Amino acid sequence: WVLHLENITLSLSGQYECTFATYPYGTKAAKIQLTVKAEEERHYLKKVWLKQTLEIPCLEDATSENFSTYPLKWLVDENGRKEELVTKEPSCPAVYRNSSMLYGQRVLLGLNNALKVFPIKITDDGRIFSCHVLYHPERVQKSSTTVRVFGK
Repeated sequence: WVLHLENITLSLSGQYECTFATYPYGTKAAKIQLTVKAEEERHYLKKVWLKQTLEIPCLEDATSENFSTYPLKWLVDENGRKEELVTKEPSCPAVYRNSSMLYGQRVLLGLNNALKVFPIKITDDGRIFSCHVLYHPERVQKSSTTVRVFGK
């Protein structure tokens, strides 16, 4: 016996029980806990030379879907607080959030929604950049990249 669920939403999370009667052994039951995740995340490490251009793909391993048709945003973690750098809606130009003192004029959205940061500074070392793609009203695909800066 199989329970087949379609159009999964967060509200479907919970415990499911299958109960059936057998003869001559009586009632049998099995329980399963279903957890629906709203966010999937991958973590990466990127090494870059000081004063060079850093390019981070939005979703490195996402080959099965074309994420260019979904809304996305790039954020940077600044001392535990996430700051939005760029947002992109389908069929619209990217919107840059130039309020950041560290990244105001240093970021650019490249091909396939990759984030470009130039020039890389020593203060970028250890920073975490993350790309969030809303590919379903209740689902977010997320990749985060920690940057390591090296000097010559």
